[in-house]
Amino acid sequence: MAAISSPGKSSPPLSGLHLLLTYQCTFECDHCFVWSGPFQTGTMTLDTVDHILAEAVRLGTIEWIYFEGGEAFLYYAILRSGVLRAKAQGFKVGIVTNAYWANSEVDALEWLRPIAGSIDDLSISSDSYHGKSDSCRNPEIARTAARQLDIPVDFISIAEPEATGVLPPGESPVLYRGRAAELLASRVPPTPWQQFTTCPWEDLRNPQRVHVDPFGHLHICQGISIGNLLERPLAEILAGFRPDEHPIVGPLLDGGPAEIVRRYNLAHEDGYADHCHLCYASRRSLRSRFPDELAPDQMYGRA
Repeated sequence: MAAISSPGKSSPPLSGLHLLLTYQCTFECDHCFVWSGPFQTGTMTLDTVDHILAEAVRLGTIEWIYFEGGEAFLYYAILRSGVLRAKAQGFKVGIVTNAYWANSEVDALEWLRPIAGSIDDLSISSDSYHGKSDSCRNPEIARTAARQLDIPVDFISIAEPEATGVLPPGESPVLYRGRAAELLASRVPPTPWQQFTTCPWEDLRNPQRVHVDPFGHLHICQGISIGNLLERPLAEILAGFRPDEHPIVGPLLDGGPAEIVRRYNLAHEDGYADHCHLCYASRRSLRSRFPDELAPDQMYGRA
């Protein structure tokens, strides 16, 4: 892949493009950033996948293409074609899945074999939010099958809200945005809103990876759009991105979620579960003012 000129940002350049292949999912997890569920809408066509891959090639700095959702395996024909095409174009390819399809080892091998040589990372969600129980062995079955096919594989596990201190190896904390902000935030003691003065999770000035959804929205963080990839070239969006002038990214860089509250004089609670909780609540109240930057409805439970 031949690199084009730098998109106006300091190194390291954008290297990861995560395709939200669909907002639909077999589960409706309480911690989900993107409000995925069985009745959610929004799925990429193969033409859209091809367009995104072409934009990634033109940019010249993308190394990884991830397919996720929602649950990407729900649209297996599109997923399979996208994976094979991305690999053929020189990208490393990853998939995020809940392994609902791994009902038996034979079944799992059948699902994975057609794309086995093209997957560089298979990340499997395995925690209590994804139906994990003594009777739900799908993630383990999927991992066993993946290893037989020499597919690099690992688990993604989100801890319960009440987990404090150092989490066990392999577990990550709940981030209280999306559905988690409404369903899980009340399970942890609130922290005064004035203390949330940074964004601890995303590099908003020089992102190394972004998400693109079925509608073309380019998310620097889920629900914060910096442009639409179906309307403008990726290189053009990145070259024109002025973080300090973005109505949401700018305040976050100046003083975190608390600065959004101050800058727009927003009504607020005394405390929030974490940085993401305050940020998400503030963004929801600003959607009518910044509809292009705070999109789509799916990210805010409105679809």
